[in-house]
Amino acid sequence: MIHIVLFQPEIPQNTGNIGRMCALTRSRLHLIHPLGFTITDRHLRRAGMDYWYSLDVHHHTDWDAFCASPARPQRLWLLTTTTKRSFWQAAFADGDGLVFGNEGSGAPEWLHETIGEAQRITIPHANLELRSLNLSTAAGIACFEALRQTGYPKLTSE
Repeated sequence: MIHIVLFQPEIPQNTGNIGRMCALTRSRLHLIHPLGFTITDRHLRRAGMDYWYSLDVHHHTDWDAFCASPARPQRLWLLTTTTKRSFWQAAFADGDGLVFGNEGSGAPEWLHETIGEAQRITIPHANLELRSLNLSTAAGIACFEALRQTGYPKLTSE
């Protein structure tokens, strides 16, 4: 299983898109609070997120609570724009967690330091005038690369 870890996400539509991807790929979603929005039945229905209840989602009050959770990933990779190491150079394994900072400010410096330089990766892009991809797009790209490498789950009807 691949874990997607969102550090204090701010935009509900991004989290919703990532949640749908996690439900479809049977990946676990970790939401590190505080969130920039509320998750209520009314908001879920309005957004058409009927899949939310089949999603393996874990809420954590803060980073320390996430680290103490028995449901946390075995190893973490931080997706960031502040490294030159491509995510194609990472050797993902079953049980890995892909950590994403929030839409407004990314991951704080202390989180970069906590995860460490060897575990920081980026999605390369050709237009260096632009900073980064949308959060849900980046999560999808990284998740499917990790799934391709680990072979879990079988994503085709073989």
